[in-house]
Amino acid sequence: MKRSFMLAIVVTLIFGLTPAWAQKKDVRLSIATGGTGGVYYPMGGGMANILSKHIAYVEATAEVTSASVDNCLLVGGGKADMAFVMADVAWDAFQGKGKFKQKFPIATLAVLYPNNMHFVTLEGKGIEKVQDLKGKRVSTGSPGSGTEVKGLRVLEAYGLDPDKDINRERLGAAESAGALKDGKIDAYIWDGGIPTASVTDLGATPGVKLKLISHGDGVPKMVEKYGPIYVKGTIPAKSYPGQDQDASIAVVWNVLICNSAMKDNVAYDVVKTLFERQPELIAVHREAAHIKLEPQVHGSPIPIHPGALKFFKEKGLKFN
Repeated sequence: MKRSFMLAIVVTLIFGLTPAWAQKKDVRLSIATGGTGGVYYPMGGGMANILSKHIAYVEATAEVTSASVDNCLLVGGGKADMAFVMADVAWDAFQGKGKFKQKFPIATLAVLYPNNMHFVTLEGKGIEKVQDLKGKRVSTGSPGSGTEVKGLRVLEAYGLDPDKDINRERLGAAESAGALKDGKIDAYIWDGGIPTASVTDLGATPGVKLKLISHGDGVPKMVEKYGPIYVKGTIPAKSYPGQDQDASIAVVWNVLICNSAMKDNVAYDVVKTLFERQPELIAVHREAAHIKLEPQVHGSPIPIHPGALKFFKEKGLKFN
């Protein structure tokens, strides 16, 4: 009898007092990010680790993708649970415009950090302004990326047709940097956080001098055609090795999206955890320091998921 009683106590301790880390991970979240040379992938990996560590029922993983356009397709089609996307691309997907042939059921979990457009070249290429790209070999970003969407809109604002006025390549951030370093292209377009590792690595390469081309003057024409999604910003001098001057640029916010069908409690726990564990994410990439409450009200053009909205309202934010 005593032995049976002791056995019951042991069973209770094992199964009744199971610590949070040992609980069953019955919700798996796939986070669509971007290429390995950008910011989406390392930050997405950091998010996956944080969510898996601090939400008892979640196992999250980060996936390499072609970024914003593909990410909207993946989340909208139920093939990924969450994704990093640029706000302009998210708006197109939500409306079924641009590269999207139908409306996709996506919602905002959080506004993340500003995406900064880089027009990257090297000294000696004869490129001082956007118009000088005419006739040059230029990478406009990976197919299906937000970089490509936004970059083509900048070229359009300066009167350049990417299919006629430049010799176009479509490479990711790391591949573009390598091609520029090897003399296979003259410039490339990249949209991401500051710093972006591949741009830093390029600037630190012996024998080359990095140059960023200003294009902020094109923002008014972009806003006129596509709406108030874009704003003018700056990449400060010395953000990258060899960068001697500020670069005036086009900026758009990055947002973390999910499928509109995500359960409210999951969305709430994801957002709550990311905000409460922000220092852990900043340790992965400093762009995470931009994740604040204030941009959540107006930073995304698509609806906020009800679960995320609950968290933001608890924090005192007011939404129309």
